[in-house]
Amino acid sequence: MRLKDILVHLDGSARSDVRLRLAADLARRHGAHVAGLYVADLVLPSGFAGGFGDGAAAIGPMLERLREEAQATASEVETRFRETVRREGIEGEWRLVEGVAAEHVALHARYADLALVGQHDPAGEQPAASAIIERVLFTSGRPVLIVPFAGRFATTGRRVLVGWNASREATRAVHDALPLLAEAEEVAVLSVNPLRGPDAHGEVPGADIALHLARHGIKVEAAQTVSEEVGEGDVLLNQAADMAADLLVMGAYGHSRLREFVMGGVTRTILQRMTVPVLMSH
Repeated sequence: MRLKDILVHLDGSARSDVRLRLAADLARRHGAHVAGLYVADLVLPSGFAGGFGDGAAAIGPMLERLREEAQATASEVETRFRETVRREGIEGEWRLVEGVAAEHVALHARYADLALVGQHDPAGEQPAASAIIERVLFTSGRPVLIVPFAGRFATTGRRVLVGWNASREATRAVHDALPLLAEAEEVAVLSVNPLRGPDAHGEVPGADIALHLARHGIKVEAAQTVSEEVGEGDVLLNQAADMAADLLVMGAYGHSRLREFVMGGVTRTILQRMTVPVLMSH
C-alpha cells in the first residue's frame, strides 16, 4: 500500500514552503502525484462598513483589489511549486480557486490519500489555519498531516510514535498511516492511562494493535504508561521528543455543536503544542 495522491495546502505564509518540501519528499518516496492547492480567500478588512450607502459602492473595487493581490501572491507560490516539482522529478498539478479556504481544502482532500495543512500560528499570517484543520479532519473523510508552525522538516515517517487508546478514531488513524508505517525505520505504540479489559485496551494494552501491524511486516514496539500529573497529550509529545520521532499518529477527537466542531482535550493539546508533524484521522 502506497500513497498515490497527495494534496498540500499552499498560501503566502513563510511556512508554505515547508509543507511543499515535505509533500514533495513524500511524493518522491511513494511515486505519488502531488496537487498544490492555493485558495484565494477574499476577506474584507475588519470593521469595513459595507452594505449601505457609499460602503456598498466601495465593496466592488475593494474585492477587485484583494483579488489582484491574491493572484499576485498565488503566482509567486505557483512558481515555487512548479520549480519543486521539476527539481524532485515528481508529478504535480497546480490548483487555484477562490472562496472560503476551509471549505475548498476539505473538498479537494476527499480526492487525495493524504492532505497536508499547517498548524495554527498565534502570531502568524494565516488566521484560517484552525478552521482549515477542523473542516478537513471532520468533513473530508481523509487523513490529515499537520505540519508545525515552527521547525524544519525535510522528511517525516522514519521514526513514528503511535498514540493508541483503542478507539475508533485511533484505529482509523493507524490504518490511514499504514503506507508511512510500512517504510518506517522505527515504530512505537504508546498507550497512556490505558483502560483494562476486553472492551478497552485488552489485557496487555497496545499488544493487539502491535500484532496487527507486525502482520503487515512492520517492526513495532508497544509500551504503556500511567500519568496522573501530566496530561496525555503532553505525555505523547514528551515521548516523541525522547525517541526523536519525526511523526506522531493519533485519532482526532471532537464533537459537533450547531454543526461547528469543537476539538477534544488531547487533540486540542497536540494541535496547540506539536513539535513534529502529526497525522490525524477522525
